[in-house]
Order: sequence, then structure tokens, then C-alpha cells
Amino acid sequence: MPPPWHGRLQAAQAVLFDFDGTLAPNLDLPDLRRRVVDFALTHDVPAAVFEGRYIVEILDAAARWLADRAADGDAFLARGHRLIRDFEVAAARDTRPFPDAVRTIEQLRRAGVRVAVVTRNCRDAVLTVYPDLEQHCEALLARDDVAHLKPDLRHLQRALDEVDAAPGRSLMVGDGALDMETGRALGLYCVGVLTGSADRPRLRAAGADVVLPRAGTLLEALAGA
Repeated sequence: MPPPWHGRLQAAQAVLFDFDGTLAPNLDLPDLRRRVVDFALTHDVPAAVFEGRYIVEILDAAARWLADRAADGDAFLARGHRLIRDFEVAAARDTRPFPDAVRTIEQLRRAGVRVAVVTRNCRDAVLTVYPDLEQHCEALLARDDVAHLKPDLRHLQRALDEVDAAPGRSLMVGDGALDMETGRALGLYCVGVLTGSADRPRLRAAGADVVLPRAGTLLEALAGA
């Protein structure tokens, strides 16, 4: 089903973009996950404590387990976050944003649509990949900017608040099922893109209203072309 502003782009108040896999190529998330899991295991945290969790949440669960046993969970958490940040920033040095995604952001803003980026990546890595991103959007909410990360709805809600937009007049654009599930739960029109972690059936099953080849084709899709 097309959004209510289909063919009338100016009626959309805001577009929220994921970053990795949406505006730029994905990091090697399986490798990062393996490193974080190994880090937890070397501290004798049982795998069952963090099984099935996202990368950052592995650290949170392991730190709680350690703290419950009078170990230094805070020190573990700090070292774990440094591990993730260092991995992200190192990978970011060899990564650039998708050129057509950058053009799309610029065109959206010229059309009067507010743009926010909501990402689980750290701010330093995002700005290493896309140094002038903050000049191209109204809000950047990276991992170190928020207390609650998507899939917590408060991550997206804070972005909507910062750009003064209503969920029903806004879009969530992302490459992952997590993006679609979170956007759908908050009432945004959800646009999946095939430049990252999930294929078309997975994005559809997670709640995507439409699936596009890439974020750079968003304007064409909204115009009804």
C-alpha cells in the first residue's frame, strides 16, 4: 500500500534512515559478533547468558551476570565498548557512503523533508564514513547519543521528536528486519532496502511496506514513477 503522500513528497514530514547497509556498506557484523562473544567467554560468562542477543546487548547481559557475582561488570562493559568502537572506526576508514544515497538525502532536504539518521553504530565511525553527515541532516542519533537503542522504540521516537515529525507522516528506511519491526511498531511507513543484511522476504515479513533496491531509489518510488 502506498503512503498517503504518494506522489506528493512535500506532505512527508521526515525520513529516518538507518546507516550501515542503508546509507553505506555494512560492517562485517558476523566478525564483530564473534569478537564480542569471545571477549565475554574469556571472562567465563556462559554462552547461555547472551545467546540470541544483539552485539551491544551481549555486553550488557554479560556485565550484569558478572556484577551479580561480585565481578567488575562496569570495567568489563567499558572494555567491551572500546572493542566495538575500535572495530567500527577501523572498518569505517575504508568505507564511503553510497553516492546515490547522499544525493537522495540532499534532494529530500531541498523538498522540505526533514532527515534523521538512527543507528546502532558509534558516532565516530559514522562520521568517519560520512564526515559531513551532520550538515546533511537535522538529527544524527548514534549509539553514544542515546540511552535506548533500536529495537527500543525510544530511539526512533527521540529522532521524531528532534525533527518535530509525526510517525504517521514519516518513513523509516533501513536494510534490516530490526529497522522494519521498530518502524512498524511506532507507526512509520517502512521502506526496506536490499543493500545490507536482509533479503526481500525477510524485510517483508518484518513489516516493510515496500522494498527497494537501494535508498537511492527512494524519491522515484515516492513520486509514484
